[in-house]
Order: sequence, then structure tokens, then C-alpha cells
Amino acid sequence: MTVSRDPAVGALAGLRVVDASTLFAGPMAAMHLGDLGASVIKVEHPTRPDPSRTHGAAKDGVNLWWKTLGRNKRTVTANLGSPGGREVFLALAERADVVIENFRPGTLERWGLGYEELSAHNPGLVLARVSGFGQVGPYRTRPGFGTLAEAMSGFAAMTGEPDGPPTLPPFGLADGVASLATAFAIMTALSVRERTGQGQVVDTAIVEPILAMLGPQITRWDQLRTTQPRTGNRSSNNAPRNTYRTSDGHWVAVSTSAQSIAERVVRLVGRPDLVDEPWFARGVDRARHADELDEAVGSWIGLRTRDEVVAAFEAAQAAVAPVYDARDIVEDPQFQALGTLHEIDDPELGPMLMQGPLFRLSENDGVIQFTGRPHGADTDRVLDELGFSPERIAELREEGAV
Repeated sequence: MTVSRDPAVGALAGLRVVDASTLFAGPMAAMHLGDLGASVIKVEHPTRPDPSRTHGAAKDGVNLWWKTLGRNKRTVTANLGSPGGREVFLALAERADVVIENFRPGTLERWGLGYEELSAHNPGLVLARVSGFGQVGPYRTRPGFGTLAEAMSGFAAMTGEPDGPPTLPPFGLADGVASLATAFAIMTALSVRERTGQGQVVDTAIVEPILAMLGPQITRWDQLRTTQPRTGNRSSNNAPRNTYRTSDGHWVAVSTSAQSIAERVVRLVGRPDLVDEPWFARGVDRARHADELDEAVGSWIGLRTRDEVVAAFEAAQAAVAPVYDARDIVEDPQFQALGTLHEIDDPELGPMLMQGPLFRLSENDGVIQFTGRPHGADTDRVLDELGFSPERIAELREEGAV
């Protein structure tokens, strides 16, 4: 679908955000805010742009990931370690509601741009600090990437086949989860500011939000001194729960978290006798009989096409989903009905399809105004808006500050 709504009526219209972060967690948090109408200015080093501009696939030399991650952001260059760059950043922060950064802890302070300095110019500023391990503690200065968070949070330890190695996701899972947590934290801090008039610091350690998403593993260890084992696609809480191959070479996923769904599935696949087994009444007991249940479900599914399986499960009110790749997502009528994918006209590559904002609002819905902009494309215009004269802008550029 093509989206062209007035960003001035977005839910966060009027909110001013400076995104001085790089790679994924911080920039994605800023993207979420921009999708809802916030005015976002992306600050990058003049000669070392955000590395995400070179990550992943490209078309005709134009990076595709940046087109999504950098959407709804005007781009400005500034060397924050230089006097001129500091001057530019202070001018941006003075007029901002939110600054997002992910430098190693202590870096902004070394440049004279810590919260004490920023809040002296703008007491209502919310400074969101995103790092691998937070602003305190023995690991605070370690390089922090989502991969490390996926390892240290327990995610990798519980992911993969029982006899295989710990498994990492093939995308920025921890960064994505941290971006949502950061956006939520920013809005919480802004809510407090509405009551007090004062800004504050948000401290997001990328390792913590994904840890919070992984269920009661900490409580389990505390109370039982056991850890969650790797179970592949199976679950230790219920069965059948797995992916199964169809006769036409596709895959489907089956879930039976509810007892009634489990009963419907085994009846559908011709094994109603299993419902009468003493162990069938509880999910954890069914999980101990996963081999038998997978054989019943898998053999039935393996004789039918994906469309036949999905139709039969839907008729039986049992839970199934096809395993999709990007092509399937684009063609799926449910995503089309939701308006999940937005087509945006990109100046460099033309019409471009990408996933839209995370949710819909009945009023003031999110909108993608434009795709990721070239490095520093808006520097002169933004500096002009901040009151810098053409002569001063030329001086800053000559100094290498912008």
C-alpha cells in the first residue's frame, strides 16, 4: 500500500528527537518515534557515517537496510569531539525533547556533552543512553553488540537442537527488543516531565530487555536450581509443538499451548485415542511424549499440501501457521488487510516496499514520510534553522566539524 498522510497530525507531532546513536538499538528506537510523527534529526560523524549504511544488501550501490532504519530522519554531520561539533550538538540538544546516544559510557562527558552540561542548557531534556551493559558496573566500557546480549541473556543457551551448539539469531534480535524498551522508556520519562517539568536520563543496557523477554528462567533457577534446556523447535511446556514439512515442500508451525487446541489437533490427524491417555491432560506431560505426538502430526501433514493443511486446521479451529519468507509475507492477504507493508517513493531507487509502524491508531496513526536520507543531506538546512549563518556553516565545514 502507498501511504501519504500529513505528518503534522502524527501522535508524536511536535516531539523533537536527536539521534546520535549508531547501528541498531538506538537508531531503531528513534525510527519508532519518527514513525509516530516525531521530528528526528540523525547526527553522524562527517567522515565516519553510521556503519548500518553499509550493512546487508544493496541495490545499485545503495544500501537497503538504511532506507528502513533511517526513514523519517533528517541527516546532519557533526564531529562531536571537536569544538565546532560540540557547538552544533549543544544547539541541537537545546531545542530537543530527546537525545539518543550509544557511545561508550563516559564519552559524552569527555567531550563536555554529558547530561549535566546538556540539561544546564535544557532542563527538560530526556537523554536516552543505549549501551551493551549499561552506564555502571565492571562491563560498562566493553564494546556492546546485540550478539553479546543474545549470548549473555540466556537466549543462545536455550536456543538450538538438544545435541547442538547454542544458537544465535540471524538478525538483530536483542537490538530490536532494546529499541522497543528504549522507546517505551523515553515516553515514560516524557510522561514524568509533563508532571514535573524536568527531564532525566534513560539507561538502556541491551542485555536487559531481551533477558526480560525470556520468561521465568531466573526464578526457575532461584527456586529449583534448574536451567531451561535446548529443545529445538519443541517446547518443554506442551506438545505437539514443532515445524512440519508438507507434501509440496513447504513448512508449517503447529502450537498447542491450550489444552482444547491440543485435543483438536490430534483428532484432526486421526488420533483421537491420544486424548484418553492419562498424560495428555497436561502440557508438560504431553511434552514428554513429543516423539509420539510429532509422529502423528508430522505423518498426517506430510501427506498434504500446505494449503490443504492450513485449510483443515482452520476448519478444525486448531492453531497452525505457514512458515513464511519475505515473498510469502508480501503476498499474504492478512498483511495486506492490515496495511503492514508500506510502499514509499525513494528518490534514489523509486517505489520501495518496507514494513510500516509497529501498530495502528484509530487517530493520529503512524506514517513513513520518507526513506533513509544520504549522509549529511540536511546539514546546511538544519544548521540554518538553528540560527547558524552561512559564513559560520562554511567555517565549520572548513574545520571538519560538520
